[in-house]
Parts: sequence; C-alpha cells; structure tokens
Amino acid sequence: MKNILPVAAVLALAAVGFFAWKNQTPQTSPPTNQTQEETPKTSPTSFTFTNPKKSAHYETNTPAHGSTLAGTPINVVIDFNFDLAKPSEIKILKERTDYGTGETIIDTNKLSMRRTMKSDSPDGLYTVDYKACWPDKSCHDGTFQFAIDRSQAKTYDDQTGKKEVTIKMSEVMFKPQNIKLTRGTKVTWVNDDSAEHYVNTDSHPSHTYSPTQNSKALKKGESFTLTFDQAGIYPYHCSAHASSMTGSLLIE
Repeated sequence: MKNILPVAAVLALAAVGFFAWKNQTPQTSPPTNQTQEETPKTSPTSFTFTNPKKSAHYETNTPAHGSTLAGTPINVVIDFNFDLAKPSEIKILKERTDYGTGETIIDTNKLSMRRTMKSDSPDGLYTVDYKACWPDKSCHDGTFQFAIDRSQAKTYDDQTGKKEVTIKMSEVMFKPQNIKLTRGTKVTWVNDDSAEHYVNTDSHPSHTYSPTQNSKALKKGESFTLTFDQAGIYPYHCSAHASSMTGSLLIE
C-alpha cells in the first residue's frame, strides 16, 4: 500500500500537467487566420445613401447624389432656377466635421452656389447640408450625399507623367473613359464620329462644376483642349448624349 501511494501521486501530477499544456496551446492563432482577418481592409467599400432633400427652386448638384468618386471633388456646386442671395450656405459634412474650406460663393449669374472641398478629405460618406436663400431673405434647406473611395482609382487608365493626352470621341464614347493624370497635363478631345459631340462638365444641363471644361458643338475632326492645373476629380459628359456618354478625369 505504501508503494501504491507515491505512484498514484506521480500519475496525478502528470495528468494535471498534460491538461494544463493542452488548454494553453490553442491560445496561439494559426497564421492563416491572421491573413483572413486582414483581407476585408482591401476590399471595395460600399455605401448606403439616404434619400436627398431638395429645397425650393432646386435644379441639380455636383457631385451627383449617390455617386462614389475616385478622388476629392474640387468643389461642391448646387444649381437653382431662382436668384440666390446671402446668407446661402453649403456644408460638406462627414461625421459632423465640415470638410468645406473658405466661404460659400454665389456665382455671378446668381443661379449657382459653390464651396471648395479640402483636397486631403478622407475616404467615406459625405452629406451636403445646404441653405438656399432668396433676395426676400427667405431660406430653404436641403441635403444630398456622395462618397469618396480612392481604391476606385485602380480602374482608371494611368497616364500620369504625360504632358499631353488625347481622348477620342468615338462610337458615342470617350476613349479612354476614365483617366488618371498629373497636374499641368494638356488634354485634347477629338471627335471621330459623324455626329456632333460636346465636352461638358457636370451636372447636366447646368454645366457648372468646372466651367472652363465646356466646349462648343464639335463636328467630326474638330477638337477641344484644356490644361488641368488643380488636383481633384472632374466628372463630365457629352450634352448630346448625356445619359450614356460620360467620362472622368482624376488629376493628381
């Protein structure tokens, strides 16, 4: 009996040690799990947009409501069919932070107002909260949303570093449709179609986002040239085929 007790004690201690080792081992995660956890960070981002609220006399806005952009807008522009007056105001909000810079500007025709957006604004969902005021001092508010997702730039035709670039207007398309360029690049659009085309900045039909990016009607063989010195995203279209013939320039 005296010999049995020491043996039992040794076996008990061995069993305790084995179970303690077994319980500690699973605490270390396998390397494959770490890789799976990091994957969603690089996946495309999707956004949910609420319904816009349109003020009295509202017409259009750029960026368009519900659009996701590959870069920061140079400004936010809202168009109306009635004369604007002070204190009309635009706020470009993301999680209660205003990413607009400078004051809200009313265009000389008084039918559009705009505000510059900070060029280093982060990716994410933005809500534009605006107040449109008339000469009689009455004001009306509205909202719309857009998003920035710079990962979309990977799908753009990268022609950065070139001093001059040509975009063909062919088969009722801009070719290439979406291009990434360097500041100071001269861009020339050439119409290869028999139908007339236009180069017009968004929105349609106001064409107010980047007013210098508006051509006359271009017949076959005619061209329009513009140099882009300010970084940002430039959505545009052909007014004769506004619903289908669209393009975008991303200036870095």
